[in-house]
Order: sequence, then structure tokens, then C-alpha cells
Amino acid sequence: MAAGVLAALSSVCLGVGVGAVPAAAGPAPAVAAQAAVPKGLESFYNQTVEWYDCGKTGGMEKSAEATAFKCAKVKVPLDYSKPDGQTIEIAMKKHVATGSVRQGSLFMNPGGPGMSGVNQVETMADMNFAGVQEAYDIIGFDPRGVGSSTAITCTSAAETPAVAEAALADVAADDTTFEQRAPQNAAWVKQLEANCAVNTAPAELLDHVDTVSVARDLDVLRALSGNDKLNYVGFSYGTYLGAHYAELFPANTGRMVLDGAVDPSLSYSERSRGQALGYERALRNYVEWCHAGQSCPLTGDTDAGVKQVGDLISSANQTPVPSSDPNRPVKGSEILQVMVEHFRYSDVAWPTLTEMLNQTINQHDASGFRTLLDQISTQASVVVGPMYGTNCLDYRVEGDMATWATQSKELERIAPRFGRIYEGTDLGCQSWGHNTTRPSTAIHAKGAAPILVVGTTGDPATPYEWAMALAGQLESGQLLTWEGNGHTAYANPAHGPCVTSAVDTYLLTGAMPKKGLTCHGQE
Repeated sequence: MAAGVLAALSSVCLGVGVGAVPAAAGPAPAVAAQAAVPKGLESFYNQTVEWYDCGKTGGMEKSAEATAFKCAKVKVPLDYSKPDGQTIEIAMKKHVATGSVRQGSLFMNPGGPGMSGVNQVETMADMNFAGVQEAYDIIGFDPRGVGSSTAITCTSAAETPAVAEAALADVAADDTTFEQRAPQNAAWVKQLEANCAVNTAPAELLDHVDTVSVARDLDVLRALSGNDKLNYVGFSYGTYLGAHYAELFPANTGRMVLDGAVDPSLSYSERSRGQALGYERALRNYVEWCHAGQSCPLTGDTDAGVKQVGDLISSANQTPVPSSDPNRPVKGSEILQVMVEHFRYSDVAWPTLTEMLNQTINQHDASGFRTLLDQISTQASVVVGPMYGTNCLDYRVEGDMATWATQSKELERIAPRFGRIYEGTDLGCQSWGHNTTRPSTAIHAKGAAPILVVGTTGDPATPYEWAMALAGQLESGQLLTWEGNGHTAYANPAHGPCVTSAVDTYLLTGAMPKKGLTCHGQE
């Protein structure tokens, strides 16, 4: 239904990769002077934290036996301008360092906004962070508004499937204009917000899930975990959070890796434009890859293959393709959404996409797409509220209906397959109603320790240009490039030891990679 919903969902980073190559452990960093406590927040920075054993799966559930994971919840102000007012809870889950020589904590954020660090740390500690888990406690946390922390809750369990399906429904018929689609999209978002406001406690949380507040929470978590410096790895949205942390707390910033970078200077519409172009490029990369292999259902050259995908989407929007569920054929916009998921990951996921396209094109059976859509729907129902909540407090609404109609036409011109997904993001935030007046600006983080920014040349969700921009903005930023496909590098299952070694060495020793280092494929 709402194109803005699809745009929000298409920017999620699930960031889970294969095991990292261990790097030689270096000496523990010198103990720094104790970080200052912001005035008026002493009670939060000095609170007692009760860590307890919790299972590897199941979120924050207590375990009767000792495990590798410890969980805790701490209190932070709902509104940092009123520290004596209402409080909320932030949930943390840590994988305890396995080695005898420890270097403190390494915080991680898997992206979103809306993704659960509590849930993701379970897998990522043993996979992405395999090379550093001996030295660091790997800590995942749920940002305010998410998961096991005080959360934005938008549906009851019974309503979840219906809301998820609505979020992933068609972007609209091919022959409609933005002006015709806008009222329906605006109404959907207003209905979503009303549902969230009713189900969220406290309802005021909807006005306080901005990234600046999350960064302030993160500094409280740093202190309560016994760290004078924040060591941190952020993926996708997590780079936006990390950059804001470094801007707010440069003296507290330790070893920071920002992988799949968001350019903080972009407006919401500029960000959407970049992603639409990114996915168009990813489609071309996929078609070229498909043609080079076997069993590719697309014929002709790259332009012809791209056109065939577009024709399939248009045809399925007019006449949905039958699936394993006779009551739920698959629309073209739903095929597009599954393609977004596959392009977000590396080309290791592309053979599955080829199988589904073969089945759809040659057998007129979209069962493979239907199965994956149901999996996506489950995720969508959980993250769509926190995504709107955070994005609309981070990006101010700019323009009006005429502006957005012009932007929509431009998107369809430059990104004919994916442009409509990313139209009207400002309209969505206007309809959501919890907004900011703060403009998007470049972040310099003057005085922060060296920050490693990682960019992937074929990243559709956070295009490589954004990593270049962020590394250039940050006073201490340095860019590491991976020539590959998919969203993020250190979190990508296709990256090779070059990326892993560079990141792990920096985290363990503080030594940055050689300036201008570019890693190729799986080398």
C-alpha cells in the first residue's frame, strides 16, 4: 500500500555474516582518564547494573545455568532535557569475552532503525566478531523504541499478519500518478501512527526516539559497562548512530567502525534518491551476473534483461502470479520487494533469486516469492513503527505536495523499477506527525579518535558514495573500500579475509589499515 513503508523497510540492515579471520591480539589499550559525567545525569551514570545469565536464544530470558551471555536493563531519561522526569528502560545483552586478556566492551548496532541488537548479538558474536570475541565482551542493545527496551508497539499479536501484509502490498497500479497515490499513502501512515500511539507505553515515547537521544543512551551504557571509551561497530543505520555519538562525545570515542555508511548531510528525499539509484545499479549487476551463469531466465544483453524484469513486475501488478497459496497470488511489487532483499545481501543470495525467477517466468508459479514474502512480513510488522518513529525525528519534512510529485516523476525517470518504492518519504513523515525541525548536516566529530568507515562499491542500500562522503566529513575518518556486491562489508557473507583482517586488526590494536586500502572480492 504505502510506498513510504516499502522505502523504510528497504533500508533495514540485517547484517549477519560468516566467521571472521582472527587477527593477532595486541596489547590492551592504555587506561584513559575517566570520562566526564554530564551534569544532571549523575543518577543514571551511577546506577547499579544487575547482569544475569541469559540464554543464547530467546532474547532476554533468564537462564538457570551459567551461559556465555549476560543480560541487563538500565534506566535512562525519556527526555534528556528533563532528566528528573519520566524514565524508560534500555536492554543490553553481552557475549562475554572468551580470552584471558580482555580489552573491555565492544558495542554493536546491526542497523534499521528498528533492528534488535539483543537478538542479533547472539549470532554476530560467533560470526562477524569471531576474530575479536576473545578480547572483547560483545554487547548488543535495543535502542529506545525497539524490542526488549521500552518499545514502540504498533499491533497486537492477532493484528500482526494483516498489518505486515498491508505494509508489503502493492505500490499501486502502473497508470496512477503520485497525486492519486498520496491520499492513500498518507491515510495508511496516519492509521499506523494512531495504532502505535494507543499500544505504546508511554505514548510520549513517540516524540523521543531520535538518534541523538539513542547516542546519549549509548554513552550511559558505555559508562555502566565499565568503559572510559566507547569501542563500537555500527552497520547501516548503526553508522548514522555512531557518527552522532562521535559528534556528541568525541572525547569518549574509542575504536569505531562504521560499515555501510549513511551520509548524515543528506535530506530524507536525497537519501531516498540515492537508494533508488542504488537498487537500479544492483539490478543491472544481478542481470550481468545471471547472464554469465547457467539457467538464467533472462535473455539478450543487460538492457534486455533489465527490461524483462520490469515487464514481469508490470505484468504481475496487472495479473498477480499464482503461488502455493491459491488465495494469495504474488503481485509485481511483491516480487520487487523480494528482489530488494536479495540485492541487499551479497551475490551469494543471487542463485536463489534466479531459481525463483525461473519458476515464475517459465512455470508461471511464484511460490518461492510467496514463501519469502511471508518471512519478510514477520520482520516488517515489528520494525515499521520504530522505523517511522526514528526516521521522522531524524529527518525534517521538506517540500510540499507539488515538490513531492516532481520528485516522484524524477525517481521514476532515473530508477524506473525501484523509484516508486522511494517516493513520498517526506509525505510519510508529515502524516506520521512526530517530527523534527533540525536540518540534516555534515558531521565532523572534531577531536574524536580515528574512525574507520567501510564502504562497498555495489551496496544498494547505503551507496558507496555515502561512505566516501562520511569518511570525508569526519575529521578523523578513513575509508576502507570493498569491491563487491551487497549491503555492508564486514557483515557480508561474501567478504574475504582482506576486510576481516583490516577491521579486526584495528579493533584489537588500534592500527588503521593502509590509507586508500581497497579489498577485492573474496581476497
